[in-house]
Amino acid sequence: MTENDEAKKLNFAEGLLVRDLPDGAIAVGQAAGEDVVLVRRGDDFFAVDANCTHYHGELSLGLVVGDTLRCPLHHACFSLRTGEALRAPALDPIPRWHVERIDDRIFVGEKLPEFGRRQLCRSNDGQKPPASVVIIGGGAAGLGAAEMLRREGYDGPLTMISADDWPPYDRPNLSKDFLAGAAPDEWMRLRLPEYYREQKIDLLLNARVSALDIPAKQVHLENGAMYGFEALLIATGSEPVKLQIEGATSSHLHYLRTFADARAIVSRAASARRVAVIGASFIGLEVAASLRSLGIDVDVIAPGSQPMERVMGPEVGLMIRELHVAHGVVFHMGETVSKIDGSALLLTGGGKVEADFVVLGVGVRPSVSLAEQAGLTTDRGILVNEYLETSASGVFAAGDIARWPDPHSGEMIRVEHFVVAEQQGQVAAKNILGHRERFDAVPFFWTQQYDVAINYVGHAERWDSVKIDGNLHTHDCSVSYKRRGKRSLLQRSHGLSKTLKPRPRWNPGMSEHT
Repeated sequence: MTENDEAKKLNFAEGLLVRDLPDGAIAVGQAAGEDVVLVRRGDDFFAVDANCTHYHGELSLGLVVGDTLRCPLHHACFSLRTGEALRAPALDPIPRWHVERIDDRIFVGEKLPEFGRRQLCRSNDGQKPPASVVIIGGGAAGLGAAEMLRREGYDGPLTMISADDWPPYDRPNLSKDFLAGAAPDEWMRLRLPEYYREQKIDLLLNARVSALDIPAKQVHLENGAMYGFEALLIATGSEPVKLQIEGATSSHLHYLRTFADARAIVSRAASARRVAVIGASFIGLEVAASLRSLGIDVDVIAPGSQPMERVMGPEVGLMIRELHVAHGVVFHMGETVSKIDGSALLLTGGGKVEADFVVLGVGVRPSVSLAEQAGLTTDRGILVNEYLETSASGVFAAGDIARWPDPHSGEMIRVEHFVVAEQQGQVAAKNILGHRERFDAVPFFWTQQYDVAINYVGHAERWDSVKIDGNLHTHDCSVSYKRRGKRSLLQRSHGLSKTLKPRPRWNPGMSEHT
């Protein structure tokens, strides 16, 4: 921000004329030297921090909906009245300031204290909170649920069982900033280790569940340990689709799903000159962009005619391909790998690609084997109702594995998006406590490739018409997908100038705040 920008900021201590802030408008200024946004809703005025607690998005560019403020970057939602992060991806609240109206002016005064943990009450039907909760999965949905349980005042035994070797981390950045070298290891944690101790969350790492005994309400681990539960959340996520390629060894092939996977790719990339990416998916192309930013030659091999055509259509697929070609990526579309011979990848069309190693991004499958073995109802995922409860009472599912009734399309859908997983974990936690809150969030996803970001709002597995508003090839447009005349998905493509900033860290001394 330039000195001129700073000079233009209003000093809210001097007051702002009421007539200069229409209903629903946002004014940018400062209070006691800190950046603040002032928002009007009818006759109420709210002053909150100017930046989102997720990625420091400028909230002055956000959207006011009722008494909430939505971040323009990744759609985090905050309460204007309390500052609480109502919906992920933000987990931490935004600070608030005292606001006073005197005659025809609005003044912003001192910073207000954070709201503490809520007092846990019985649900509307008198249901007691569960005696114990177990969460299977240490990803976005698992952390979203654990954090919300404590935020809602639940103080019973809470166990998270994770097969990963790291506490919950920022998975979307594995193929973006982390792979490109812009994010250090320690930055990737969603919460510091102290958080789990202070919040009394028993986080088990490198722990694998061998069986679920739902009638007995027991979770059995491979190491022989057993955990009882009264309420259970299954949030086991997805696993990469593995390819069998003749001649390939484990040293040739890399998948990107976990932090360990990403670190292995970073280690190999340090001495690589050329890498092949099999699959033109979101993950595959983000990997390609990150490796190109490191100066590594990249070949992309995929069976379709355009990248991501099945998800975004041929027009957007062509734009993405042109973007990568402009940055030096070589595409081999309509091809698959028939054999690997040393460093040579032999293609089905007769061509050959040289690569120091290969990254595969050909999709994922929901990890539902435990649920199937336990007798839960599944259909390409675990079937849940609008409250994210499975076919077994007291057992919930969230994240990549959950197939739920979408109120917007009227269909049963399953979505593999990080933000959706976090939000479902939060809603499942409330319903574990008996709140009976329907999951009705609109799915949201973003991808960043080079200096272009695509924001994807909604869900469309198929469509019969596409409308492009703006210029697709200058990366400034919106794309609407419609079926039977109804818009089911909106994507926004735009240039992005992004500076990576450390996420605000949780203070272990604030044990009553999350």
